[in-house]
Amino acid sequence: MSLADLKGSVMEMPKVEPKRDAQGRSYATGRRKDAVARVWVKPGSGKIIVNGRSLEQYLVRPVLRMLVNRPFSVANVSDQFDVICTVNGGGLSGQAGAIRHGISRALSLFDPALRPSLKAAGFLTRDPRVVERKKYGKPKARRSFQFSKR
Repeated sequence: MSLADLKGSVMEMPKVEPKRDAQGRSYATGRRKDAVARVWVKPGSGKIIVNGRSLEQYLVRPVLRMLVNRPFSVANVSDQFDVICTVNGGGLSGQAGAIRHGISRALSLFDPALRPSLKAAGFLTRDPRVVERKKYGKPKARRSFQFSKR
């Protein structure tokens, strides 16, 4: 087999199978800062339940709710999936980011056709930014004690 033979042939991409459990749900884990979200996605009416409470009760700030709902709007599947998730660790902002990451990963497992749009929006990438550690000899990570020349 020569290079000329390979040039003419188009390699077929292997068909990616959706990963679903016996109940028809897809599971994924999302992470952001110190927060870890375990997310199950199934076809439904658009209900999102976080730690046994509705999204509106759990995330009071509208900005955080919008952050969580972005994967659905980017993939054009609003109100087509129900989400059940448990999230712990971190604060509300980190938890919202973890839920978004988990929802995005679960959607791409449920329907691999949604993956390109979610990847283009950057929702499948784990945000690597974490708090910088405190250094000894300083009050915070970078802040130094006040210094007087004379």
